Amino acid sequence: MPATTPASLTASIRKRLGESFTLDVTVSLHAGITMLFGASGSGKTTLLRCLAGLSEPDAGAISIGSQVLFNSTPRVDVPVQRRNIGYVFQQLALFPHMTVADNIAYGLAGGDDRARRERVRAIAESFRIWHVLSSSPRRISGGERQRAALARSLVLDPSLLLLDEPLSALDHATQSRIIEDLRTWNDAHRIPILYVTHAHREVFALGQRVLAMDKGRIIADGTPDDVIEAPAHEPLAQITGFENIFDGSVVARRAGAGTMSYRVDAAGAAGATGAPGNTVNAVLEVPLVNTRQDASVRMAIRAGDILLANQEPRGLSARNILEGTLTSLRREGPTVVAEVLAGARFVVHLTPRAVEELSLAPGARVWLIIKTHSCRIVAAR
Repeated sequence: MPATTPASLTASIRKRLGESFTLDVTVSLHAGITMLFGASGSGKTTLLRCLAGLSEPDAGAISIGSQVLFNSTPRVDVPVQRRNIGYVFQQLALFPHMTVADNIAYGLAGGDDRARRERVRAIAESFRIWHVLSSSPRRISGGERQRAALARSLVLDPSLLLLDEPLSALDHATQSRIIEDLRTWNDAHRIPILYVTHAHREVFALGQRVLAMDKGRIIADGTPDDVIEAPAHEPLAQITGFENIFDGSVVARRAGAGTMSYRVDAAGAAGATGAPGNTVNAVLEVPLVNTRQDASVRMAIRAGDILLANQEPRGLSARNILEGTLTSLRREGPTVVAEVLAGARFVVHLTPRAVEELSLAPGARVWLIIKTHSCRIVAAR
């Protein structure tokens, strides 16, 4: 049966891995789904392994509710099997020689066979795999194997569930159905779930809260809109799809309008290629932030937030219109990536149809259209 009182996790962990990387995290999680987001190598899996007891921190403390799982002073280190934590790895590790039912029941101990079968059946129904309980994991689909791995972790009624990119190998439709089932299950059971992902869609579909990690530290904590759509740090901007990141300075502040003027340092632009722009620096209107005039700051823009025109636009509400030269076009799957020199090098994402209808080719004179609130001021590394 689910716990009558939702558990909460508190952890302060420090662990050094080699000479150049240290995990240093303090976090508190309550009932609900928290997404753990960050680039490969940022420390996400190391954090999960420390919480589960698979890796020992050098210092710190971990507790769920009133139960202390780890404390470096005084020395406490509860074994993995007694932590009551569910963990679903990216590699599901189902036992191929067992049926799905036996895989789900593997951790259940005590009680009679009938009670175990009822618990297995109930969790299988929650995740819509009751019809494959007698099958081998080899004979079911990837989505069904993922559901079986989730059911095996949740049938034990854990106080905490750790998910390490559990849906990365599945197609979009299957992911969506499993996400909905997981959300429904947790609405009824109310435990903390820490869910590692690289996918923006999963962040918005599942998470009420997002923790973003970089180099072993949490650099952002908030709602998906706060963290993904308005990143405050350059590393976060890079992994959330801001292809244009520039050095520059604030040249004017207009507090009444809620904006300021930002001059891109063309020589130091870190956009498409990092190559210098021309001698006329781009000046953009950007949202007002708490920084002084003449301050050097970084600015980020998503390539998909920039519109491109083949003639000078007029009568637009957008405040930033830059004239430039189209320097290159390349196809990346369903997207055409354009590079434009307009006081700096900008990356722009287009559809193949737009390229065709605008008759775009390298060397063409073009105009970039950028809304003020598409420009994000970010902190450097």
